[in-house]
Amino acid sequence: MSDMSHRRISQITKKTLALILAGGRGTRLHELTDWRAKPAVPFGGKFRIIDFPLSNCINSGIDRMGIITQYKSHSLVRHLVNGWSNFRSEFGESMDILPASMRVDDGWYKGTADAVFQNLDIIREHKPEYVLILGGDHIYKMDYGPMIARHAEIDADMCVCCVEVSVAEAAGAFGVVEVDDTGRVIGFEEKPAEPKQIPGKPGRVLASMGNYVFSTEFLYSELIKDADDGVSSHDFGNDILPRLVESHRIYAFRLGEDRPGIAPYWRDVGTLDALFEANLELVDMAPQLDLYDQDWPVYTHQQQLPSAKFVHDKEGRTGMAINSIVSGGCIVSGAELNRCLLFTNVRVNSYSQIRESVLMPEVVVGRNCRIERAIIDRGVVLPPGTDVGLDRAADEAKGFRVTEKGVTLVTPDFLGQSLHRQR
Repeated sequence: MSDMSHRRISQITKKTLALILAGGRGTRLHELTDWRAKPAVPFGGKFRIIDFPLSNCINSGIDRMGIITQYKSHSLVRHLVNGWSNFRSEFGESMDILPASMRVDDGWYKGTADAVFQNLDIIREHKPEYVLILGGDHIYKMDYGPMIARHAEIDADMCVCCVEVSVAEAAGAFGVVEVDDTGRVIGFEEKPAEPKQIPGKPGRVLASMGNYVFSTEFLYSELIKDADDGVSSHDFGNDILPRLVESHRIYAFRLGEDRPGIAPYWRDVGTLDALFEANLELVDMAPQLDLYDQDWPVYTHQQQLPSAKFVHDKEGRTGMAINSIVSGGCIVSGAELNRCLLFTNVRVNSYSQIRESVLMPEVVVGRNCRIERAIIDRGVVLPPGTDVGLDRAADEAKGFRVTEKGVTLVTPDFLGQSLHRQR
């Protein structure tokens, strides 16, 4: 890409307002989202899911953002305030938190399109030329600049960001896009049970990532039409996109098409198994998602914590970690970790053995515990001698959730330790 192209994209991104849809519950994560929205779920040792689209915006040169919240948003809002509140209004930068506040009627957000419609007055204040609408619950790296530039070059009404996935992944889970040879969208189905495959690529489908670019005036008019439609569910995937395909210039932009030869990384971490696998991929020697990439950093709230610490070196009581990520504030005291990811401020006590597990912030593992293929939620205190993940029937008898792939979830509620339900 030439310097002139870079300059043009920079000018276009400065004219763009990004809106991140971060109000989803994430029901397929079960008890992990009982007390937090899905975008607030921890990921990768020190991040939250929301940090990825936010970092993509910053790295793409987009510094005006709105985060649309709804379901149990306290944890998410606290994270945004602590880690993302350093924007400079005098430089035209901004980050607005946009909760459902009954701005146009007495209801909450009815769908993704309604969530944007209810904030039209705030969007108009920014006077953007383009509006970038993003899902707030996927893990990926993407430069949004080339997609917005493509939208402008071909004079599209709307662009849809897409990624290739398998038929099994897409069925009942993703919107599926059909395109012609020019990239124009000629068909769209929202979460079909039998997705249409890409011609010439059996077993593969083109899935919508839930990321859209709109020319602003076009977005305004379509949202108003949708709001006036009494039978609409007021959702981009269910209502607006299917209605526009036949009559307007809707184009697909494939994730990674601006970087030929490099396999794009995108993960929908909407299930416990997917979240578990995406986290543990990071402990591999050369993971596809490189969190150490200084050319495209992932930003987050930086807690002031001491370094991780490993203590004791006696037979049967050695503090050690193999092929693992251990975050700041952790103490591994005479315990063994293998293929584990520990978030901040985790304490693992002596004689415990942990294999292929994800321990979220502030977990305490007592002595002589054995844990395998588990997700231990924030704040859990495992009593000494607790086994997790070794026996499915035993885990289920304790009230733990075990997934189809044999991953065990333990939350404070399962152990009667939750502060949320205290009377």
